[in-house]
Amino acid sequence: MENEILKSLDELVAATNCTVGNDLVFIPDFKASFNELFKNKVYTDAEIAYCDRFENSMLHYASTWAAKEAVYKAIKQVDASTLGWKKIEIVRKKAGGKPQVIIHQNPGAFKISLTISHDGDYAWAITLIDT
Repeated sequence: MENEILKSLDELVAATNCTVGNDLVFIPDFKASFNELFKNKVYTDAEIAYCDRFENSMLHYASTWAAKEAVYKAIKQVDASTLGWKKIEIVRKKAGGKPQVIIHQNPGAFKISLTISHDGDYAWAITLIDT
């Protein structure tokens, strides 16, 4: 029975034509290493404005970083070209709203689904890209 389930799962994954990326951030370590150089190298002006709107901005910087990492990992499975951090932009139309991804280098090339979560000292993001 287990072999049948594994075979079915392998067939399903092969048929879906998608890639997955995820990232987990331990917020205390992230906060300890966060600085202006990193912030300006990684985040777009819109992302900085979004994160700075909140009293606990570090939580939002960490979750946005996790999202960028997850997207990067999924894209790298299908596109080996260089992709800078500011080319991946995480946008939300409202506070706590559905996160969306803009890939500035190749807009519209990927259909991307993203979810971000946080609990206690951790922020986590997972993305699914339909190839």
